[in-house]
Amino acid sequence: MMELLAPAGGMAQLRAALRFGADAVYGGLKRFGLRASADNFSPEELRTVLETVHGAGKRFYLTLNILPHEEELEALVSEGRKAWKMGVDAAIVSDLGAFSLLRRHVPELPLHVSTQANIMNSAAAEVFSEMGAERIVLSRELSLREISALRSKLPEKVELEAFVHGAMCMSHSGRCMLSDYLTGRGANRGSCTQPCRWEYTVLEAKRPDQPMPVMEDERGTYIFSAFDLNMLSHLPEMRDAGIHSLKIEGRMKTDYYVATVTRAYRRALDLMAESEAAYRGALPELEEELCKVSHRQSNTGFYFGPPLPASGAGQTTQTMVFTGRVLGMRGNMLRVEVKNRMEAGDRLEILTPEGVLSFTAEKFIPEDTGEEVGVVTVAGQRVMIPAPCSAEAGDYLRKPFAIKDHRD
Repeated sequence: MMELLAPAGGMAQLRAALRFGADAVYGGLKRFGLRASADNFSPEELRTVLETVHGAGKRFYLTLNILPHEEELEALVSEGRKAWKMGVDAAIVSDLGAFSLLRRHVPELPLHVSTQANIMNSAAAEVFSEMGAERIVLSRELSLREISALRSKLPEKVELEAFVHGAMCMSHSGRCMLSDYLTGRGANRGSCTQPCRWEYTVLEAKRPDQPMPVMEDERGTYIFSAFDLNMLSHLPEMRDAGIHSLKIEGRMKTDYYVATVTRAYRRALDLMAESEAAYRGALPELEEELCKVSHRQSNTGFYFGPPLPASGAGQTTQTMVFTGRVLGMRGNMLRVEVKNRMEAGDRLEILTPEGVLSFTAEKFIPEDTGEEVGVVTVAGQRVMIPAPCSAEAGDYLRKPFAIKDHRD
């Protein structure tokens, strides 16, 4: 069965990924990764991460995929050495020089080639294979036909990893310069401000005070904004192309997002192992699950040829709002840490690794006052909620999305 690889921008996301079915997790340190705005992990926290991941029988891959400057090379190699001694299962590297130095100075550390290296053909993959790469994270611009051809020319020991779900960059496998030019914050240094997601207008040179809106829909235009990727309905094709690991994008996402998407793909893979009919039969329900987290319009990327339509994907949408984290049970009461507004009468769902439960909230009892209330709104507040079903710490509460609710 293919490996399911989930993102961990912090400890909450890491625990969610493990609890909801990931086989492996990838995350970064405070330096040398391409998601500088994620929580990430200090070297001290990495020890806890590895204890948690390995204690669950899973694997952890460390992102060292920044494009380093000369003065950063020695420190990057040093971090790679420390990570190997702590027990990371592999490091993800994009820079050829950094890869070569890590191979030379930390030869025991397994190395995966990042998608940022833009591996588009078997010749490039073979070079990294000969240098000692154990896995190639393929460029996002490859079709399944091309991946299959590439796979046939590589040694069997070299694994292929490919993205299966999540936000995509409008530039070639993430090598974007928009953020550098517009804000001075570099995408290839981990600090992308995502200007491809901004709304744009047309400005005529002689009328600088009269910006004219360009309308794709009632909210404006997002002409640079790439569609999200969603390959849930095409997992057999990815398997047949020779892909070993399915990568979910999202180190900037919430733990609720990670839990929801990981569970959907875990369920799909498990059903596919039983029979393709069982997998196909569950797809409508699983696709509906994916709509319950924040997402843009989606397509299948380049897997079946250049994606169409080529216009922007618009703003994010979702059908459910993340309302709370389950802390456990006390009798027939759920202990919950509030994330977003809940009111008496709300129909709530509990997302668990095994499935989805639902009930109607009758009241809330804040732990700090013990007094019954009909609505809770303060994020982080801990409350008790009577429930006819049981849940466990690490489960999530959600409800149908309304305009007054926040998004995840």
